[in-house]
Amino acid sequence: MAQFDSTTDPKLKAFFDIPADSHFPIQNLPFGIFRPGAKRSARVGVAIGDYVLDLSVLDNHGFFDGPNLRGQDVFDERYLNEFMDLGKEARIEARQVISRVLSGEDDRLKNDADLRKRALIPMSEAVMELPVQIGDYTDFYSSREHATNVGTMFRGKDNALQPNWLHIPVGYHGRSSSVVVSGTDLHRPMGQTKADDADKPSFGPSRLVDFELEMGFFVSGGNDLGSTLSMKDVEDHIWGLALVNDWSARDIQKWEYVPLGPFLAKNFGTSISPWIVTPEALKPFRAEGPKQTNPEVLDYLKPERPDLTYDINLEVMLRGENMDKPHKICTSNFKYLYWSMAQQLVHHSITGCNMRTGDLLASGTISGPTEDSYGSMLELSWRGSKPLKFPNGEERKFLQDGDSVILTGWAQGDGYRVGFGNCEGKVLPVREG
Repeated sequence: MAQFDSTTDPKLKAFFDIPADSHFPIQNLPFGIFRPGAKRSARVGVAIGDYVLDLSVLDNHGFFDGPNLRGQDVFDERYLNEFMDLGKEARIEARQVISRVLSGEDDRLKNDADLRKRALIPMSEAVMELPVQIGDYTDFYSSREHATNVGTMFRGKDNALQPNWLHIPVGYHGRSSSVVVSGTDLHRPMGQTKADDADKPSFGPSRLVDFELEMGFFVSGGNDLGSTLSMKDVEDHIWGLALVNDWSARDIQKWEYVPLGPFLAKNFGTSISPWIVTPEALKPFRAEGPKQTNPEVLDYLKPERPDLTYDINLEVMLRGENMDKPHKICTSNFKYLYWSMAQQLVHHSITGCNMRTGDLLASGTISGPTEDSYGSMLELSWRGSKPLKFPNGEERKFLQDGDSVILTGWAQGDGYRVGFGNCEGKVLPVREG
């Protein structure tokens, strides 16, 4: 049964109106980095309804006076890293202060019109920035449905999953320098590809650009080199979650490694949503993932509790240049993932690899059991054999120049939803020169 604390109580209300379908009710309070106008400096904010609450303003007025935040000056920073480095207790303390302020229990903001004007910035005026200075980026391959679909395409149904897949969370190290915030458009990549009937490879633009519906989480604290994290306390190091689109060039990917490579086909761009949703906001939506009993996982990966995942609804929409609106092409859920975030993080550290504050770990494509829940064009069009059809008569096997892909996700509560907003990007033509 879901457990509620004072900040996730479904009866809690902000002192101003927030629509029931907003992704950012008072129960959410996700953190991000924004500029209150293009020429202003970046600082830490919290999404609330149609506004961004400027935490640097609250901090300057002495709101954060608890033992974990007093005198820390972390809310006027360009990235969240210094705040994240204070750990779980500081995050919870900040959340409790913000909740009291926005509910009106602490009425200083509610009763001061000038302070409200400076602290509550309309989202339409806020410029969102990459929220975290990302040190390392690791992408996993944690959806059994996705791995089975891809394996079936390239190896056949009887040999879809590799022998190791049900024993370890498979992943690869990605490129943190090309992780971008939602709203950043990406150029179609160039690379080496080889057609099935060609004698040798050729160089040119990728013709099979794809999206991947993923969720990611950011690490705080981490572990020293040579030490490891354990399932007992690993969740203390999961600071918050964001949507991730791991853009992929399937023809480059197919040629660079068999069956699919994770190098140049992936490094041209990865998009993340600007708001980081905390474990506290998602606590009421904890859920059990797939059973891991056949085979049983090794002891170091065995959960301390069964509900290591969250019930988060996920959708993908596509809008081409000649489409009058976005069209939904995928409906999935975070709880479909076979390997949990906790297992991913523990496994990553098990060699003594030192995880650090700001590291980003992504889930891999999140596909479900039905065709409309497949989290990539590769699967939705089944390697191009089943083109997606749109109301204006267009079809898609893979993404075309000018296509925008919009990821969104939310957990549905009793009269409210805890959402992530959007993670959006557009495919631009190959960059000239």
